[in-house]
Amino acid sequence: QVQLVESGGGLVQAGGSLRVSCVASGRTSGRYAMGWFRQAPGKEREIVAAISWSGNRLYYEDSVKGRFTISRDNVKNTVYLQMNSLKPEDTAVYYCAATFGAFDIATMKFGMDYWGKGTLVTVSS
Repeated sequence: QVQLVESGGGLVQAGGSLRVSCVASGRTSGRYAMGWFRQAPGKEREIVAAISWSGNRLYYEDSVKGRFTISRDNVKNTVYLQMNSLKPEDTAVYYCAATFGAFDIATMKFGMDYWGKGTLVTVSS
C-alpha cells in the first residue's frame, strides 16, 4: 500500500501562484509514476499533469501548459505541482495519484493505483 497526502492548497487571487505537494509513504521502494488530477464542482475529474519515476517523461493538460510545472524528489518521496498565472477556472480539489504501471497517459487517466484525499485550490477573480 502507498499512502498519499497532499498539502499546499488555499485561496489565491487570479494571476497568483501556488505550489501543492504530495508526500508518499508506505510501499515506496518501487518505481511509480505520479499524476496530479483535479475536480471542479459539477465537473468530472481530469488529469492535469504527470511525471515518470525518473522525471524524464512529463505530461500536461493543454489548459495548464506553460503555467504549471510538475516535479518530484524521489529521496523525499514527494511530488510537486507549481501553479503560476492561476485563473478562476483552475479552482478545484487537486488530487495526487500514483501508479506502478507504465507511464501511459491514456491508462493513467482512469487507472491510477493510489490516491490522496485532495487539497482545495480556490482562485478568486
